[in-house]
Amino acid sequence: MKEILRAVRLAEGRLLERLQALVEVESPSDDKAGVDRAGDLVAGWAVGLGAKVKRHRQLEFGDVLEVRFGPARGSRSRVMLLTHLDTVWNKGTLAKMPWRSSGGKIYGPGILDMKAGVVMALEAIAALQQLDKMRPVTLLLNSDEEVGSTVSRPITEALARECSAVFVLEPAQVLAYKTARKGVGYFDLRVKGVAAHSGVDFECGHSAVLEMARLVEQISGFTDLRRGITVNTGVIAGGTRSNVVAAECRCEVDVRIAKASDGARVEKMFRALRVTDKACKLTVSGGINRPPMERKPGTVALFRKARALAAEMGFVLDEAATGGGSDGNFTAALGIPTLDGMGAVGAGAHAAHEHVVKKHLLERTALLAGMVAEVD
Repeated sequence: MKEILRAVRLAEGRLLERLQALVEVESPSDDKAGVDRAGDLVAGWAVGLGAKVKRHRQLEFGDVLEVRFGPARGSRSRVMLLTHLDTVWNKGTLAKMPWRSSGGKIYGPGILDMKAGVVMALEAIAALQQLDKMRPVTLLLNSDEEVGSTVSRPITEALARECSAVFVLEPAQVLAYKTARKGVGYFDLRVKGVAAHSGVDFECGHSAVLEMARLVEQISGFTDLRRGITVNTGVIAGGTRSNVVAAECRCEVDVRIAKASDGARVEKMFRALRVTDKACKLTVSGGINRPPMERKPGTVALFRKARALAAEMGFVLDEAATGGGSDGNFTAALGIPTLDGMGAVGAGAHAAHEHVVKKHLLERTALLAGMVAEVD
């Protein structure tokens, strides 16, 4: 590990230059051209390392890039480095949140989530090539992770099935690698009522807002903290005027589950919802769209290996679980050992103070390289 760390340290200048270049290419999920520009930049760097790049072309989102290193077939199994290029930041954010370095931290839109992880992956590969420790690796650069991974999910799952392990370059949980993530669901509820003048014909009206309020109270009861299930009505909208009995109302609900077995149970509860006022009509759509990443033996074995390698470099690596989802949820649900949170250390993902902590970049890159080299 000390040899790998030395190789990574020698490339620190290039790592920081590339990270700045990538952060300064704005790539919001809904800007196909921007995501493609970021992809072109990374693809050029990868080709410089001898990679073969396959572009999975998309119409609505940026193209998904499949980047392969090493021989197509070899004595060692293939591993996947799972990343994404899209960010939550609208085009033009860079003018208000420019790249800057201050107090040991580097700031910029998308730097933590997860452009630092992309550059770390390339530098880990470069170090292994330099030390003749390379193996078959697939670097996957998704384009729609921040908006649900609709187009990239089947590509991720197909390529992951070729691999013995998946390393996800999402940010660390403080300093820890992530061995479990909750599954994520989204439900859209819509109620149609009967409009009426609230002063003249009140009794003729059937309020969609009132009916939705009853439903929100009911679905809030689906939360079961003991089982790791949370249900949050995050958006609600309805009605037109205060003097009109509301004819329509809708709400958006976020669901998190810790166990895959609870997915069907939660979906069944939502499908069983019924209106109290029979003059109103309820429509429910949505479901669980990311299965949970459960703490399974294969993932635990990966973490123990990572912890041992970290100890060789002189630091303690912890593990953590999180309520947020990533593309690693998909690969873990396939039964492929998946270790997450292997990207940069920092804070403020999706917030104006988003940053990475500079001093951790090199050791985390070296640890990633060590994992690629050492796992079975």
